[in-house]
Amino acid sequence: MNEGPVSALDDMLSGMSPKLARSPYKFARISTLSLILFGFLGLMRSFAFVWEEEGFTQVKETTIADKGPLFARITLQVHSDLEGVGLTAAVSTALSKAGIACNVIAAFHHDHLFVPWERREEALAVLEQVSSLASS
Repeated sequence: MNEGPVSALDDMLSGMSPKLARSPYKFARISTLSLILFGFLGLMRSFAFVWEEEGFTQVKETTIADKGPLFARITLQVHSDLEGVGLTAAVSTALSKAGIACNVIAAFHHDHLFVPWERREEALAVLEQVSSLASS
């Protein structure tokens, strides 16, 4: 039974159940020409696509052999309310204290954290600890 999105901070934190994706991800700038050439197919291969004044950003799954910075995606399994307050601050603060960079993409159902690939296991442990502390 779907109870809807969670908005209380302690409930969001205790219910995070962070899940680490197996493959690395990459952030890439996409030119308007590339967007026209690859069009819908290019968008379909994206995890996320963001349009900013300066241009387009694509977040896509890649391989460990890819050049450039690689990121791990950790999905917070809780269905957090888009108007819920404090989840992003709590997880980014915890990761910051551990010296781990974090880029967050909030979607309708879940928040997705992108952390440096080489620190993915450490980031997952930090998030699990935050969730555990909120549960007690």
